[in-house]
Amino acid sequence: MPVDVSWIPGDSDLLVAIIAGLAVLGGAAAAVVGKARQAPPKEPPRPAAPAPVDDAEAPAAPQQAPEPAEPPAPVATVEAPESVDARFARLRRRLGGGLGQSLLAIFRRGSLSQDDWDELEETLLMADVGAGATDELLGDLRARLKAEPDAEPKELLRAALLDVVNPGLDRSLRLGEAGDGSLHSAIVVGVNGVGKTTTVGKLARVLVAEHRTVVLGAADTFRAAAADQLETWGSRVGVPVVRAHVDGADPASVAYEAADRARADAVEVLLVDTAGRLQNKQGLMDELGKIVRVVSKVSPPSEVLLVLDATTGQNGLTQARVFGQVAPLTGIVLTKLDGTAKGGIVLAVQRELGVPVKFVGLGEGADDLAPFDAEGFVDSLLGE
Repeated sequence: MPVDVSWIPGDSDLLVAIIAGLAVLGGAAAAVVGKARQAPPKEPPRPAAPAPVDDAEAPAAPQQAPEPAEPPAPVATVEAPESVDARFARLRRRLGGGLGQSLLAIFRRGSLSQDDWDELEETLLMADVGAGATDELLGDLRARLKAEPDAEPKELLRAALLDVVNPGLDRSLRLGEAGDGSLHSAIVVGVNGVGKTTTVGKLARVLVAEHRTVVLGAADTFRAAAADQLETWGSRVGVPVVRAHVDGADPASVAYEAADRARADAVEVLLVDTAGRLQNKQGLMDELGKIVRVVSKVSPPSEVLLVLDATTGQNGLTQARVFGQVAPLTGIVLTKLDGTAKGGIVLAVQRELGVPVKFVGLGEGADDLAPFDAEGFVDSLLGE
């Protein structure tokens, strides 16, 4: 069978075929490039997640530092006052033997001349024994020497001094017994500067040492620092203080408020500090009388204590006379008795007022206020 060769191109046909083939290839290439441009870019590979770590091997997370705690509020310290019984024995040596030693030196001369008796009198007066008590003491000594000429001078002098001091006087505070369930009140009087407010604070310590409950009344409203001072004393032994809400308030109203507080709280002892002005006796009488009256509505005062500065001598006796006229005094508190040769004020004030010395201040310490011991006082004067 003959072969058909009509499809086989010639030279021109071959050129056309080549050009057509190139066109087809170019179109295909363009299509591929166009698709490649339209395809979104591939995301970079993500890092592989870390493998889980066991909790025991995991590092501890850093802890936040705790916030600093607020400092605790300071706790008030309440002091325990010294036992009352031991005080006078501890403080006796502070009385010194000035007066007693001077008297003994004269007595040891043997037979006493008139000049010796004059010297004895001068010594007693210089020690603030007072004229009346001096005459009484010298008369007693003359009688004893006449009756016992060979007796030991020191023993004769001790006996004579004891007679004047009078150990038989009741020197206890008439403020009931601890736990008796009754309210007892005491008014403390005296001029400014004798240590009156300090004495009230120290008396509070004496009562706390005896296991009494106490309220203090700051009725000295004319001296701005008095109430602050009393509050300081009270806070040290846990004793409340009733004071004025304004400066210059009526002292009697403060005293009544303190008495009412003591009654409401079932307290055993009320101590009232008073003003110490002495401009005129009438004003003092009115003020103290009003305080006593308003306190009496709650609890009639069992004690009215006069505070005297032992170093003031005869001036202290003048104060004692004035207060004795305006208030029913029941006892004396002698302050600043240590370090002075003027212990004779004890003899003078008792004889002048007929009121016993109940407490003596023998130092500046908080517990240097002691119940007065007559025999211990005389023995300390004589250096025993």
